[in-house]
Amino acid sequence: MNSRQKVRNIFKLKNSGPVATWLGNPHPDTLDIYTKALGIDNQNQLHDHFNDDCRWICAEWDTYKHPDNKPIWDCHNGREKISLGQPGFFGNCTNLNDLQTFNWPNVKYLDFSDPLKKIQASPDNAVFSGMWSCFFHIMCDLFGMENYFIKMHTDPIIIEAVTDRIVDFYLEANELFFEQAGDSFDTFFMGNDFGSQIDLLISLDMFKKFVMPGFKKLINQAKKYNKIVLLHSCGAIDKAIPLIIDAGVDAIHPLQAKAAQMDAHSLAKKYKDKIAFVGGVDTQDLLVNASPAQVKDHVQKLINILGPNYIVSPSHEALLPNVPLENVQAMLDIPRR
Repeated sequence: MNSRQKVRNIFKLKNSGPVATWLGNPHPDTLDIYTKALGIDNQNQLHDHFNDDCRWICAEWDTYKHPDNKPIWDCHNGREKISLGQPGFFGNCTNLNDLQTFNWPNVKYLDFSDPLKKIQASPDNAVFSGMWSCFFHIMCDLFGMENYFIKMHTDPIIIEAVTDRIVDFYLEANELFFEQAGDSFDTFFMGNDFGSQIDLLISLDMFKKFVMPGFKKLINQAKKYNKIVLLHSCGAIDKAIPLIIDAGVDAIHPLQAKAAQMDAHSLAKKYKDKIAFVGGVDTQDLLVNASPAQVKDHVQKLINILGPNYIVSPSHEALLPNVPLENVQAMLDIPRR
């Protein structure tokens, strides 16, 4: 059984063998440290060194080829983003007519040739792909995070209208990508960080009203193409997990271990037979400060709690330079048979 088949079984909650592993997607500074230490050249070789099972090949990064080099989302109208609360293009929007003034992205400028080539080069790996589809993040940037949350109460019609435009773009883009990719990969990987360290960023009622409708559309589209759905969301999202499961998500990532109610015991008790798990190896303390032996011991405990439908991976995929290479090795050095 190759990695692609093993991970598919995990996401279908049918795994009867060893769990899988995923290095994640190290920060560029970290990647430079690791590759130099190992005498290798790139991230693909790093994955090969660790013999992990998964590859993230996003269909959104570097695929928007506007003739004037415009970004896919110019949320601040050419200005530098300096904070999450900084008002974006729609920071002062009070009229639906304002939507017509934004430079909305056009799918005709998307060129998927590079991610498709990379997917074809990894036939035996479990490939996670698709547009990142981070409509919640984009709304935060277009309005400013606090302003976005306030306008859910003061201007709900505007919030719904802008959300729909963003989601509609992603639906159109994913449609093109899924058609071109065919069955070359199994898992649609989408990302929106819905939680802080202690709770959802918005109330559950607001989550149901303003997030779930677009979220369900993206999930249903992926299911139409027989894709497994893997959701990335950092933070304490426990309150939303039942909704996420009911919407058709097959697996959640990255299991921010130090966030409220996101520890392995809590997740397993509530959701172990309902959804697969990816991540959970703490990057805030454990991987930074523990010894390799302590890391190995903790990972084995996670496997015992969350397995067998579990992929060992960091609790934040963008490993930072403060994570020693030897601890990454210890994290991924698990029984393969």
